[in-house]
Amino acid sequence: MTLALKIAPVRKVVRVKASPEVAFDLFTAGMSRWWAPTHSINPTKSPLKAAIIEPRAGGRWYERGDDGSECEWGRVVAFEPPRRLLLAWQITPQWTYDPSLVTEVEVTFAAEGEGVTRVELEHRDIDRFGEAAEAMRAAFDSPGGWAGLLENFAKLAG
Repeated sequence: MTLALKIAPVRKVVRVKASPEVAFDLFTAGMSRWWAPTHSINPTKSPLKAAIIEPRAGGRWYERGDDGSECEWGRVVAFEPPRRLLLAWQITPQWTYDPSLVTEVEVTFAAEGEGVTRVELEHRDIDRFGEAAEAMRAAFDSPGGWAGLLENFAKLAG
């Protein structure tokens, strides 16, 4: 009998010069403004036009290509402005959508003084990627992963 290793979540923190309300809105409704256009899984290979989070629990998280095609990324588990967002990441190690795979991305927004918000992101349940879990964790934890995306977000937020 082999025991599955529990892979540590990826945790990232940025501070932005914005209120929690503004930061939450920019993170969700403004995702297309900071998401890296290279981070697309659209099978039509159409360039990424928009990254979309529908603003409600049960909503879709997806991309839209320049050609109008849509590609699912996951779903919205919790939408609690301005303090918390919980997304189901349903993208495989082959960078395709799989509705049966669910890892979680939780983002919290907390005021830290006047006009500053601490944004914490945790991508967890990475062990659900099975044999690819360690490689996926490394990808999420790399400069081209959540760190770079949050850096883009923080620059835009001010």
